[in-house]
This record gives sequence, structure tokens and C-alpha cells, in this order.
Amino acid sequence: MTGLGLDGRVVVIAGAGPALGATLARRFAEESATVVLVARNAERLEAMAAEVPGAVAVAADITDEESIAALAATVRERFGRVDALINNAFTYPSMQRLVKTDPAHVLESVNLMALGAMRTVLGLREALAAADGGGAVVNVNSMVIRHSDLRYGGYKAGKTAQLALAQSLATELGPEGIRINSVVPGWIWGDTLKAYFEYRASTKGGTVEEDYAEAAKNSDLRRLPTEDEVASAVLFLASPRASGITGQTLDVNCGEFHV
Repeated sequence: MTGLGLDGRVVVIAGAGPALGATLARRFAEESATVVLVARNAERLEAMAAEVPGAVAVAADITDEESIAALAATVRERFGRVDALINNAFTYPSMQRLVKTDPAHVLESVNLMALGAMRTVLGLREALAAADGGGAVVNVNSMVIRHSDLRYGGYKAGKTAQLALAQSLATELGPEGIRINSVVPGWIWGDTLKAYFEYRASTKGGTVEEDYAEAAKNSDLRRLPTEDEVASAVLFLASPRASGITGQTLDVNCGEFHV
């Protein structure tokens, strides 16, 4: 087996938005995998698929059971199996303390990131079990599960629930050969984060470099992981190289947290 052994594998990326989603699509395609891009915005999805060799766009809403069923039917009819499912969908944090956050926002966070990931796993369960050696699921979680920053309470609720469900599903679906793991990044350096730092710098009179240094100061490497570095961890766990790994979390934070 050369490379990661992803040649010819069918990989579904749920939450195939810009930034990490686009990087994941590109990286899987570079490994000669067939990439199925899933998101709600059909127009944006088609544009992304046009930039990824061999990619297929399937518009779907992971908060809707009927939409997931339609996705599963499409994948089953076209490919017959799913070798890897990547759950990358997320909602933006409220950036407010929980005591000031509308409970509806917390419910939205849990529904999309935790229950949404569970819906995709269960919806594609048959296709995952049909993969040679069993399919792999990788949830893109977040470093919010490692701290209690006052701005991310609602977001943390969604990501913590996502992790708990992933671990339980790993136990329940393991006998079917389905592996479920989580990649846990913090800040991810790329164009999206750079634009956010530029916005913050413009509002408070600082610089992007100062924001970057502040974000990276507690990491052992004194830098932030790139989109490609996070993608590398996802690709590994989705590949046959990680065939003996399930129910685990892999932190990608340049040494900000030790677990």
C-alpha cells in the first residue's frame, strides 16, 4: 500500500464549506479518492466541486432527517458504499457568556454539530458497513472541549455533545467494522482566520502579527496549526493506516494542550 491507501475510496465530506472543508476536499482528491461534497448551499457546493477533480456535489441539510435519507439514497445508488465520512459542519459561537446566550442558540449548536454528525453516521451506516474492512468516520471537533473560555459556552455544549455521541457510536457500531474518531484543532491558520485577525486588528488598533502571537503564545511550537496540518490528521484517521484506531481524539494544536 502506497501513500495513505485512499486511492479509489469514496469520501463524503459533510459541511464542505470554505477554509478547512475546501482543504479537505483538495487533499482527499490529491490522494485519488472520490470526494462527495455535502452542504446546504447548492450553488456554492457546485462551485467548489468544479475546483476538485472528480468531486460530486450533493446538497443536503444534516439537521433534516428526510434530507439525510435522500443523501444516503444518492450515495448508495451511485457508489454502493462510503469508505470515509468526514463531519465538518459547524455553527458560529455566540461569543457571549452562557448567562447572556439565548438557549435557542445552544440548542442550534447541539442540533447541528452533535445531532447532525450522528444523523449522517446513522444515515450512511449501511454504506459505511459496506466498505471493504469497514468505513471510517472522522468528526472535526474543537479545542473548546479543553477549556472554559467565557465566549464559547454554547459552542462548547455542541462540540462536547458531539464527542460524547462519537465515542458511544464507536462502541455501538464497532462490531460492524465502522471506526469513529475525532480531530480536535484550536485556531486553524489560513485565509479565513487571517481575515478575522485583520478585522480585529482594524477595530482595536493592533496588528495581525500581534493577534497571531497572542493566539499562539501558549503553544509549545509558538505557532498555530495550518489547515493542511489539520487536514493531514483527518486524512490519516480516515485512511486504512488507522485501521486499528477508533473512539479516540487526536489534538492538533501545536502543543497548546497536553492530554
